[in-house]
Amino acid sequence: MTTKNAQSGGTARSVNDPTAKGKGPPADDTDIAAKPIPASRTEAVQEALRQAIIEQKLQPGARLPEDAIGETFGTSRTIAREALGRLAVEGLVELKPNKGAYVANPSLEEGRDIFMVRRGLERTVTGLLAGKLKPAEIAALTKFVDKEHAVSGVDERESIRLAGEFHLLLARMTGNQLLIRYVTEVVSRCSLILAMYGRPHSADCGVDEHRQIVDALARGDANRANELMDGHLASVASRAMLEAKPERDIRDLLAPYAAKIKGL
Repeated sequence: MTTKNAQSGGTARSVNDPTAKGKGPPADDTDIAAKPIPASRTEAVQEALRQAIIEQKLQPGARLPEDAIGETFGTSRTIAREALGRLAVEGLVELKPNKGAYVANPSLEEGRDIFMVRRGLERTVTGLLAGKLKPAEIAALTKFVDKEHAVSGVDERESIRLAGEFHLLLARMTGNQLLIRYVTEVVSRCSLILAMYGRPHSADCGVDEHRQIVDALARGDANRANELMDGHLASVASRAMLEAKPERDIRDLLAPYAAKIKGL
């Protein structure tokens, strides 16, 4: 099995890699930060639902009826069911026996537990990458942080989404597929928690911290990178508050996401 990583510089991924399935070919060095394009209808619906959940268009605890989702995206209930099952693995959806699927509604206590696990995983990421990033990877990370800075204080939901994507980008650069899978799951869950409980503009505080992490990785200072990552995630976890939000019909909420994948 061959994987792309910071050490080898290869790009091939095993067809048995669960994080690669449906993701299309790995990004090459000219477009390392590019987000994989969904290769199937199920994955497209999964990604659309993920974004709707993280952006709080679908409220925590909201019911996710397969028929309404299928109708909105112009797909079968089978595809909707499979997409919901995948999101349940990520911790964004809860499947209740004989009741159906619901948007996950994690408590602040669960959030603290998830961030604790995430801190351990991401210290592993920085340890693997420090001093081993190629120039193209450093450039991609720098460009991504610049993109984060551009939306800072302008679009809170986009800031939360990009903050999560930054950490996924780092994980992908390790080439360790099991690590990528676990980081993807905890980052998705943490993004939901931040969207639920994060203080206004709390995601903006992390942009400068991301830049410092990239600088430490580029210098090959593993201890400093680990320290910065741990402190960054501890700070992110502390920026929380409860906030009640109104509910809307699922078809109206998902319509903009469905329009993006028409014709796939």
